Amino acid sequence: MLDTTKFPAPTFVDVNGVTLEVFEAGQENKDNPIVLCHGWPEHAFSWRHQMPALAAAGYHVIVPNQRGYGNSSCPSEVTDYDISHLTGDLAALLDHFGYDDAIFVGHDWGANVVWSMALLHPARVKKIINLALPYQTRGETPWIEMMEAFLGPDNYFVHFNRQPGVADAILDANADRFLRNLFRKNVPLAPPEPGMMMINLAQTADAAGEPVMSDVDRAVFVAAFEQNGFTGSINWYRNMDRNWHILADVQPIIRKPALMVYGEQDMIPKSETLAEVVPGVDVVSLNCGHWIQQELPEETTKAILDWLAGQ
Repeated sequence: MLDTTKFPAPTFVDVNGVTLEVFEAGQENKDNPIVLCHGWPEHAFSWRHQMPALAAAGYHVIVPNQRGYGNSSCPSEVTDYDISHLTGDLAALLDHFGYDDAIFVGHDWGANVVWSMALLHPARVKKIINLALPYQTRGETPWIEMMEAFLGPDNYFVHFNRQPGVADAILDANADRFLRNLFRKNVPLAPPEPGMMMINLAQTADAAGEPVMSDVDRAVFVAAFEQNGFTGSINWYRNMDRNWHILADVQPIIRKPALMVYGEQDMIPKSETLAEVVPGVDVVSLNCGHWIQQELPEETTKAILDWLAGQ
């Protein structure tokens, strides 16, 4: 159960052939929408700290559990999770609320969807704020093929694609342990252990660092994945090469006002070419790891609101 003292009750919205579980704040701020897009393996609840402040600042805050997550639809076909479907859901969500465009905020995989919104539905995107994952243009080689060549078969992106179902079953059987070990902060730098990282996290008794969130908050994520399993969310990864083909003829430069927020301790490297492919980008770095808006909620909210005010 969601902690209702911290989080609003959901509504269920039929869009683009699926039903999305949607959480809102600031509904009185009609015509000033901001859409927050979670990452993997997360939940709309990951934005719990930002929603009240954004609503107080005058925004209609719209936070979906995207397809494959929470109580939103979990289609069975892998291809139902490609980037056309994921961005199509968000465009249809704007239609539902009667909005031509919105500010989009994304973290991790949600950031990838937001960058892709600007490529596939540019008229629907007013401004972009992304956390953790910088925009990466499409290269000459499909993404999974490239990762396999450089990072090997145990890289979790590659493993999800080349050994379908294997990781899903292990994560499903160890949801609480996996999420407890994954959602960590202040993790000391160390060489990667042999094997597939996500499977290791699901099977190890102890993980380095400190918990990002309380047991009560983590229970929201655990309950959601214990209900539906991890396959729907992992299917996002299984479309990376399909997405590479979908984006083949798309103009790759993003010409929207954008804010990129990095965690200084994140394993995801900063982009050295971001300003070339997103000419309107501003960059902020916070002293945290990957789970930026949950590790440093007040600092993240301030960075977002300060940038929006400056716009």
